[in-house]
Formats: sequence, structure tokens, C-alpha cells
Amino acid sequence: MAKKSQTLQYIEPIGGRVLVLKDEPKRETKGGIALPDAAEIPTITGRIVTISRQVAHDEDVPLRQYDKILFHPKNAIPVDFEPDNKHFVVPIEDIVAVFRSEKPEDY
Repeated sequence: MAKKSQTLQYIEPIGGRVLVLKDEPKRETKGGIALPDAAEIPTITGRIVTISRQVAHDEDVPLRQYDKILFHPKNAIPVDFEPDNKHFVVPIEDIVAVFRSEKPEDY
């Protein structure tokens, strides 16, 4: 019997990890200078797509779905989810910062 090819619909990270959609790399500087592909600056920002249950229930980890984050790419695991893959499973230890529009009240 031939196996049917299954399309993945959802990925749930396990443990202290999140699924991140990496931002597009910059193609030009703020001053408008176009960057060639060889000189591409690696982008290490992205949006959280999915959070593991462990992270969702951890009050000490202030991460939510759709947060924009800055992460260290060394331990990020690429996910072969789409042809133009930009999804990565990132351990929360490698998330360096969360971008917020305002300062949290408890600061």
C-alpha cells in the first residue's frame, strides 16, 4: 500500500521552547543603501507563532503568542514546514529580549 503524504497543519513545541517565524533579512540599510545577498546581515528577530504548554504556564517567562523577540540563532532548530522555511524551534534560554510597545506595570 502506498502511503499518503500528510501535510503538517500545526507544530507544538515541547518543553521550554517556542516556535518562531523568523523576520525577513534586511535588504537595505536605514540610509537606503542596497545590500547584496553575499553581505546579508543575519536577522535574529521573529514572531512567536506557538508556545509550548510549559512556557504558557510559567509565570516567570513573559512570552506570549505573536510577541516579537530577539533570539540567539545558535540553538534554533529549523523546521521543514514550508518550502521557503522560516520557522524555527527556539529554546527560551536563547530568547534575549521581547519587544513591547510599553513598559510592563511591575517595573
